[in-house]
Amino acid sequence: MSNHYDIVIAGGGMIGTSLALALRPIGLRVAVVEPVARGEPQQPSFDERTTALSRSTQRMFDAMGLWPDVMAASTPIRHIHVSDAGRFGFSRIDAEEQGVEALGHVVINRVLGEVLQDELKEADSVTQFCPASVEAVDVSDERATVTLDTGELLTADLLVAADGARSQLRDLLHIGASVKHYGQTAIIGNLLSEKRPDGVAYERFTTGGPIAFLPMSGGRTAFVWVAETSVADELLALDDETFTDRLYAAFGTRLGRFSKIGKRSAYPLSLSKASRMTATRSVLVGNAAHGLHPVAAQGFNLGMRDVAALCDCISDARRDGDSIAVMLERYADWRKRDQGTLVRITDSIVEVFGSTRPATRFARNVGMLGFDLIPGVRKAFAKQMMGLNGKLPRLSRGVPLR
Repeated sequence: MSNHYDIVIAGGGMIGTSLALALRPIGLRVAVVEPVARGEPQQPSFDERTTALSRSTQRMFDAMGLWPDVMAASTPIRHIHVSDAGRFGFSRIDAEEQGVEALGHVVINRVLGEVLQDELKEADSVTQFCPASVEAVDVSDERATVTLDTGELLTADLLVAADGARSQLRDLLHIGASVKHYGQTAIIGNLLSEKRPDGVAYERFTTGGPIAFLPMSGGRTAFVWVAETSVADELLALDDETFTDRLYAAFGTRLGRFSKIGKRSAYPLSLSKASRMTATRSVLVGNAAHGLHPVAAQGFNLGMRDVAALCDCISDARRDGDSIAVMLERYADWRKRDQGTLVRITDSIVEVFGSTRPATRFARNVGMLGFDLIPGVRKAFAKQMMGLNGKLPRLSRGVPLR
């Protein structure tokens, strides 16, 4: 069989796999190159972490025919409660008020990975090269040539870098990226809480960093505790009982006492942004283009909107006979605003809520009250967080590709 593909995707994690599956109705020959085999301990995409799926991501999976399986393994978020420890301000977002049955859904990455991988096995138009990684690329106006570390040579009309914030393909394409290190580490795990969250997602800002609790299936609660890296190292060294006591003291009493904590994992936090989204016959999606702080739980959902927009642009270009170059220019123009907005929002939240200045703390609490009281502000913010702002691609609207 020929080793020429319409599209070669570097990265077989959640974004790369979702892109390969989303492209199926267009009738393209796609290759996915992933260096770490599924099930290996080093595989970062399909681990025990949880992901909050936005409304637009839910619509995408529905349009792709995957939502029933994803929904069966997910837990709906019907309310969001945001507070600032020790201060008077708090804000709430309610699904019913926004006219939706859920603001989002929480799913374990490993379970979502199983749904995506099982579907990928049935996709005749997709060839997987795993374990394998991109070792070299040679891109011309006519085609892209990819050399794998296995010695195999692939050619393609389009290359897609979906291989994460430390994208190897991005480096090989000589696309730079700026990185802002927050000096923070996210401690992630799950536990049992005395009071069930019952569809409520909590985000509490503390002097050490934000703490989020997300409802999970089986009555468990997922947590993300962001702390300065030196403090996080200390917390990780604690035994389970002492750690849960510290977490309870930092978060407060809304969920009661904590018990039966699962395995804890830690991830350093930074903001990364590629200098450009495209190159000759090449495009960046997901964390390869933009890696966000998890404070607003938007990273994966922003990447999925990249996927949806790219699928639209590819489909329209094939219909209209446009060149790859014209298609990529359209894609970059389309995604610029959404990506820029989310980068600014998440980075601003980290900066404002990380400040210990009394004036800043007072202003942000007044702002949180205003968020609740000023007409239209909460609705506009909720719409942005659900991924429903601006010009939406077909998949983000729940419309299947043809």
